[in-house]
Amino acid sequence: MTDRQMQIGEVAERTGLSLRTIRHYEEVGLAVPSARSKGGFRLYTEADVERLVVIRRMKPLDFSLEETRELLDLIDSLKAAGEAGGDTERLRERLDSYRQVVDARCETLRARLEMAEDFAAALHRRLPTSD
Repeated sequence: MTDRQMQIGEVAERTGLSLRTIRHYEEVGLAVPSARSKGGFRLYTEADVERLVVIRRMKPLDFSLEETRELLDLIDSLKAAGEAGGDTERLRERLDSYRQVVDARCETLRARLEMAEDFAAALHRRLPTSD
């Protein structure tokens, strides 16, 4: 069974990314479409969409393009090794190190959000009510 192919507009809608951003990720080699139509349109598979979602989720955590590329390569290598019955222990250790970084960055974002919410609440308390 072949994977259903989607054009870039549908991919943008499904991922929440702009067409320009998807094209940029292609230009820098992070997410290359699986195929092109006879007319030259980019064609994406479900796996391509999943890859773009991973990239989108890494963005708010301030991962660089290089870090994003490394993680995507790691995920690809882990999948290939698993399918080939290879040893995945070293790859899983590397993936775990990314998980630890993600956890730490999420904690930092939670702390920043809490500070921002405290500040917003303080401003609201200072505003006169219009009752």
